[in-house]
Amino acid sequence: MTIKSDRWIRRMAATRGMIEPFEPRQVRFVGEQKVISFGTSSYGYDVRCADHFKVFTNIFSATVDPKAFDERSFVDVRGDVCVIPPNSFALASTVEYFRIPPDVLTLCVGKSTYARCGIIVNVTPLEPEWEGHVTLEFSNTTNLPAKIYANEGVAQMLFFQSDEACEVTYKGRGGKYQGQTGVTLPRT
Repeated sequence: MTIKSDRWIRRMAATRGMIEPFEPRQVRFVGEQKVISFGTSSYGYDVRCADHFKVFTNIFSATVDPKAFDERSFVDVRGDVCVIPPNSFALASTVEYFRIPPDVLTLCVGKSTYARCGIIVNVTPLEPEWEGHVTLEFSNTTNLPAKIYANEGVAQMLFFQSDEACEVTYKGRGGKYQGQTGVTLPRT
C-alpha cells in the first residue's frame, strides 16, 4: 500500500470526479480574509465542513444509543460558525462529495490547528468504492466553548492505494452509508 501524492489526487479528481468540488491547491485566503487552509496538500486533501451542524444537547434527557438513536440528542445549527459547548460533541458534513476508487482506502484525520485548541476530529476510514459527503465528528475536549468554522479546513484526507484489490468493496456489500448527503446520523 502506498500513500498518494498531490499529483495523484489532482489526476483522480480531474479524471474520475473523486472529489467535488475540488480545490487543486492549498487555499489560505478567501479574498483578503485569512481562513483555516483547505484543498490539496503534499500528500492529502484538506476538507471543509458545510454550514449545517448537529450539536449534542441534554435538554430532553435523551440517551445516546447507536441502535436506537434519538434525534432529540442534537440541536440543529446553521451558520458560518458553530460553537460546541464544553466537553461536548457536534456533527457536520464535508462540503466535498467523495467517490473513492476500488483500490484505495482513505483516512480522515484531524487538522493540528483544531487539535491544538482541544477540538478532536474522529479518525475514520472511507472504504474502497464508498461515496458521499463525509459526516465529521468533532469533540470539544476543553472546559470552554469551542468554535468550528464552516467552509474552512477542518480535517485532512489521506489516500492509500493497494497493490491488490480487496475482495468486496463498500459498494459491493451495500454499505449503509453509501451515497449519504449532508449530516447523516447513526444507522444499524
